[in-house]
Amino acid sequence: MLQLPRRELYWGYIPAIDMIHTHCACTRLRRAARALTDVYDDSLKPIGLKVTQFSLLRTIARMGSPSLTELAREMALDRSTLGRNVGVLQRKGLVRLSEGNDLREHTVLLSPRACRLLEQAAPLWTQAQRRVEHALGAQGVAVLFDVLARLEELR
Repeated sequence: MLQLPRRELYWGYIPAIDMIHTHCACTRLRRAARALTDVYDDSLKPIGLKVTQFSLLRTIARMGSPSLTELAREMALDRSTLGRNVGVLQRKGLVRLSEGNDLREHTVLLSPRACRLLEQAAPLWTQAQRRVEHALGAQGVAVLFDVLARLEELR
């Protein structure tokens, strides 16, 4: 049987890399975020929405007709990322852009179809939320929200 060289010899082993892999807060949080995203995406799949799209539509609905700048700030996204995400929603016929007050700022408006989708999405989102709450417990959710709020303050 062919025996491959140990990674220490083959790759030029760096001990700190193992520690970084297991102790990196960013890596662990991003992995958890992907798992959490999958839970919500699975719940929203019957209506053809991703949780990122649902979140954006929900925020637009809550804000009324925000400018792209206001929406980017609220979502904690840079304008180019937000522009791409809004573009996807435009192509799906869920939002449209109109010129803002100063002719430089576009505002984002929900289509009637988006409003109907949000109504359909609410119980599906609740289903995903309950799944997470069941997995973490009430205290776990409270701790998670506290930790997330503190992480957001690092900006």
